[in-house]
Amino acid sequence: MSIEPFRINASDAEIEDLRHRLERTRLPDAETPDDWSQGIPLAYMREIIDYWRDDYDWRARETRINAFDQFRTTIDGFGVHFVHIRSNVPDAAPLIMTHGWPGSIIEFLKVIGPLTDPEAHGGDAKDAFHVVCPSLPGYGFSDKPSTPGTGVEAIADLWTKLMRALGYERYFAQGGDWGAMVTTHIGARDPEGCLGIHTNMPVIDFSKLVFDRELTPREIEAFAGGKHYQDWDSGYSKQQSTRPQTLGYGLVDSPAGQASWILEKFWAWTDCDGHPENVLERDELLDNVMMYWLPATGASSARLYWESFGNRDEVIVEVPMAGSIFPKEIFRITEEWAAHCYKNIVYWNELDKGGHFAAFEQPEAFVKEVQSGFRCMR
Repeated sequence: MSIEPFRINASDAEIEDLRHRLERTRLPDAETPDDWSQGIPLAYMREIIDYWRDDYDWRARETRINAFDQFRTTIDGFGVHFVHIRSNVPDAAPLIMTHGWPGSIIEFLKVIGPLTDPEAHGGDAKDAFHVVCPSLPGYGFSDKPSTPGTGVEAIADLWTKLMRALGYERYFAQGGDWGAMVTTHIGARDPEGCLGIHTNMPVIDFSKLVFDRELTPREIEAFAGGKHYQDWDSGYSKQQSTRPQTLGYGLVDSPAGQASWILEKFWAWTDCDGHPENVLERDELLDNVMMYWLPATGASSARLYWESFGNRDEVIVEVPMAGSIFPKEIFRITEEWAAHCYKNIVYWNELDKGGHFAAFEQPEAFVKEVQSGFRCMR
């Protein structure tokens, strides 16, 4: 496979087009309650639009992102964009980390340094990794699938081929959100190559759970969280899993529409005490939005839901598994529940701070969890 260096390089015309679209945004009327219960508030979206148009310096942000070595390669005819940072530690372990929706490689930029060079960040060289962070198909600067069939299983197979193309016959895998599902399938489908997996959002089929005892308080809490998600927080998922193309026209045409579709989830899913900018900088949030806006992936990213939600087959993972559960995660299953799918859990920890975008929100805690989990497998 040919592996070519890649740099993000938005044209001046693309940046000017974004500015003009932001200038001409037609906004809805304000929400009726004084909170986020109907979605992202009008006042905050006005702030975002004005800042994005007048103060956000994409060229500086682009330079920051391009400081990380990026590449493109073609696997089975499909173009994959990825960050690849080799550690200076000779016996570092290869690690592929996969983002989800509405995330991107931006989520991992703060943890790549501590994972590849732990000594420089107060850690131990024996915990070092060679880190690979690909953009999911239809996301970022990977190709957009042009035919059906690119669900989480197919992506797991792509990633396995990517790691071997990079010379990594044996490797670890990590992920959250869709990345957790991809990582789970890597563990199930490539036990010869995958040494073990870590996920900060293990997901199981709740319908497979059977109880012959009273639920514990922690289990009651888990079911309550799942019910809240289904009742109040899953509309985006229903739309993306049923009519992603219809949704895409608005997201690809309107930067305000794309930003609001994403930023509302950073309010809902981060441990942010009511506002996403309590835990993430505005520039960081917009960096992630730009990974959707520039390559126009509003529809193609949503299609992963359409591709993957119909598959209800139970996945059994025999390779070692580590789980880290952050308190504001969407689904907070227990270790006992996880054991229905993951048959060799070697590490499990429930933390007291952090949410769905763990590497982005709590990079130090995330790094420690990844190191601790894989330390049990080395």
